[in-house]
Amino acid sequence: MMTSDIKRIDLDMNELETILEQARPSLGEDGYHKLKAAVETLEYLTDLIGDKETTIRRLRQIIFGAGTEKSSRVLENLPAAAVAQKTQAAQDAEAPAENNESKNDKKPKGHGRNGAQDYTGAQKIKIPHESLKPGDICPDCGKGKVYRGKVPAYIVRLVGCAPIGATVWELENLRCNLCLKVFTARPPEGVGSKKYDETSGSMIALLKYGSGFPFHRLERLQRSMGIPLPSATQWEIVREVAGVVEPAYQELIRQAAQGEVLHNDDTSAKILDLMKGRRNQAAAAATDPKTRTGIFTSGIVSIRKDRQIALFFTGGKHAGENLSDVLAQRAAELRPPIQMCDGLSRNLPREFEVILAGCNTHARRNFVDVAAQFPDECRYVLETFREVYRNDALAQEQGMSAQERLAFHKAQTAPLMEKFNCWLHEQMDQKKVEPNSGLGEAIQ
Repeated sequence: MMTSDIKRIDLDMNELETILEQARPSLGEDGYHKLKAAVETLEYLTDLIGDKETTIRRLRQIIFGAGTEKSSRVLENLPAAAVAQKTQAAQDAEAPAENNESKNDKKPKGHGRNGAQDYTGAQKIKIPHESLKPGDICPDCGKGKVYRGKVPAYIVRLVGCAPIGATVWELENLRCNLCLKVFTARPPEGVGSKKYDETSGSMIALLKYGSGFPFHRLERLQRSMGIPLPSATQWEIVREVAGVVEPAYQELIRQAAQGEVLHNDDTSAKILDLMKGRRNQAAAAATDPKTRTGIFTSGIVSIRKDRQIALFFTGGKHAGENLSDVLAQRAAELRPPIQMCDGLSRNLPREFEVILAGCNTHARRNFVDVAAQFPDECRYVLETFREVYRNDALAQEQGMSAQERLAFHKAQTAPLMEKFNCWLHEQMDQKKVEPNSGLGEAIQ
């Protein structure tokens, strides 16, 4: 069928959802959810196509996943520059590149086997020698004395088990055949009276909220292991544990507020209880455009003295509003923290002063997306960023402190960024770039 033969039918998403609900009984639950996901994907892609900032390259990345964004891979796919002359950033990169050859030959950490000392959570059982003890005569030479070695011989064994284990104690019952009195064996000490001890609640919470393991999935896994644990029961256990750790959670927020660097960002979320009132909110939004109907999860990562604290807040507030709630607990004598985020205004706290640091990764990605259309300009940008990242990697490799790293960047990176900043202003001020083009959007 030719493209011109395809008939166009105008539909809105509400109408499609109504049709989908009508067909739900005949589709079955599995078919309904698959088709609903396809409709939601269609809505998302339609919105993206309607956005003039979305490129075909960006659509491919969203649908099929992004490949590498390394400068070497992006630049090798760009056409040769009209003038056969390297940018200054590329020329400056040649000398340090030679010095970094030995660095690239070094094997990165974390690629070897785990030693016995790495199993910090394992049960440790000490086994004494079956026939010798320190000070005994050596049975081999008969002259020397044996002593305890500095490092014992280790044997590590890993065994599989259910995430939540169970123990069944069978207490013997004895009944008098005359008076019918029942005598039950005493349970071992430490068994307790609770069916679910504290460790089970902690493990369920870690699986669910730390590892993204849903209650229903854990229920099926436990059932297959012969240790049933219904999802509803899991929720009750976790809710009880939550009250116990609430003071620690509040203290984490207070400690995070004292951080030197704070990262924050938003993502959409779906919470059934919060979504119940969205229809009423949507109706109110028709008369009041300021009514907010979305649900978001804000992630805030606070760095303080080389330690990281990750906080997550889900609800109607944006990342900047949640960050304001956190900074409300910041000590007054501390200087403003450095905030790291992308360029969205909703990420900024309105009531508190911060030192704003834009995200270079997001800024660089905008140039990667339009590199094929603007090869010469994007080549300069990507090579400049490559030098900046190389300097930072060198600072980290040499183990510089925060102050040493800052001084190093002022000496080595600041000139690059000042030149880069002048180049960006030159493109816009001298109208070398159309503001509404992909490159213009990336610069702005």
